[in-house]
Amino acid sequence: MQIPRLMIAAPQGCSGKTTVTIGLCAALRKRGLRVKPFKKGPDYIDPSWLGAAAGTSCSNLDPFMFDEPTLRQGFQQSCPGADIAVIEAAMGLYDSSDPDGKGSSAWLSRLLNVPVILVINSARMTRSAAAMINGYVRFEPDTNIAGVILNNVAGKRHEDKLVKSIAKHCGIPVLGCIPRDAGLSLRERHLGIIPFIEQDGAAEIIDRACEVVEGHIDLDRLIEIARSSPDKCRGVASAAPVNRAGLITRPYNAVIASSAATWQSQPTVKIALLYDKAFSFYYPENLESLREAGAELIYIDSFTGRLPGDIDGLYIGGGFPELYPDELEANTGLRRDIAEAADKRLPIYAECAGLMYLCRCIIRDGRKYEMCGVIASDVEIGQRPRGHGYTMVEVEGENPFFPKGTALRGHEFHYSKLTGTEGLNFAYKVKRGQGIDGKVDGIVYKNALASYTHLHAWSVPFWADNFVKLAATRQIETRKIAV
Repeated sequence: MQIPRLMIAAPQGCSGKTTVTIGLCAALRKRGLRVKPFKKGPDYIDPSWLGAAAGTSCSNLDPFMFDEPTLRQGFQQSCPGADIAVIEAAMGLYDSSDPDGKGSSAWLSRLLNVPVILVINSARMTRSAAAMINGYVRFEPDTNIAGVILNNVAGKRHEDKLVKSIAKHCGIPVLGCIPRDAGLSLRERHLGIIPFIEQDGAAEIIDRACEVVEGHIDLDRLIEIARSSPDKCRGVASAAPVNRAGLITRPYNAVIASSAATWQSQPTVKIALLYDKAFSFYYPENLESLREAGAELIYIDSFTGRLPGDIDGLYIGGGFPELYPDELEANTGLRRDIAEAADKRLPIYAECAGLMYLCRCIIRDGRKYEMCGVIASDVEIGQRPRGHGYTMVEVEGENPFFPKGTALRGHEFHYSKLTGTEGLNFAYKVKRGQGIDGKVDGIVYKNALASYTHLHAWSVPFWADNFVKLAATRQIETRKIAV
């Protein structure tokens, strides 16, 4: 079945593609279309906005963490029930660490056979816009740049000059001209725009972006372009081998398909996760993989909540605990609950912000804020990134989640560093990235594993099964003790 699809890209960052994509998702949804949004790259923040605008979760498409079959199959299996798929590109259309361009947004568009709509920041530019567009069209001619949207247009005179030049020299349609409008600007922070959950008036921002798209972009033509590409995405699922230790160890390029049958004979487990302004970085596929593996997810507010006594595991994702240290410190009950549960061998998986929260304290601007104290280390917040980009780690130390020898691909972005790490147990040897100190990552404490590395369930499809199996084992053991 053909899935209509579009990629919204730009020559460079800060061109307005995120705002356009948010408005487009909202406008298409308003028309009654079921929109499936995607974001290219390992991003949590833009997807929070795209998902809110589309009314459904936004999935990531990352050429570093996922191989080509996984990308194709992940895209295909995420789209059933959708009327249109909208992919927001990352950085500039052709940007890539590979000189041949592998992994760029253009490369992804060709892999998935997606028409590209190029958003041009046309501020202080007229005829030069045509030269830029021609350069992008000819650079890799098999990239299907099907139209352009002009952003930051100063007025009618400016618009006329742009449109006439592009019509004369480029041969691709101008699908819209968005006027310069400071009201469309999204507030930014060190990781980019502020996540949807943290932004005051976020719903009103989406409504405004929707109005702008409806008023200045030819939606009918966009939909026509989206329907123009035949579906060439196919993927084949494979079975999951199990190693001698009982942990599932599928290769990094393995299956995305549901693993619900794997543990359907196991008792249902309850896995709590912290979800609020401090902890909001969770890939939807990670949560869905846990559900499919047999977990019921219990959401907890780290500012006001407590840890239920009947849970079998705890998942603490990424976010910004350093921005809310007062609120986290004030909830002494939850911090004590987590420390006591960790000592009683509750399975805990934590990434970045979760790692920071499990430490003794967060130090910011010279002040200490008490955290959980599960990890015997302190966290210092710096002014510059300590780790930023993709990571590759190899599992070398004993841990409850992954067998030794497993290679993991992920990503990191943190301004913090740990101090006083002597005597800690580490699971990962860092092959690429920073981790804790450029050499190790993945701190192990009993049944807890905490790291700066973020993982995605499509890249590590056995992670959820192992987590649920560990939680189920702990559930059985706890029941035996209670009896």
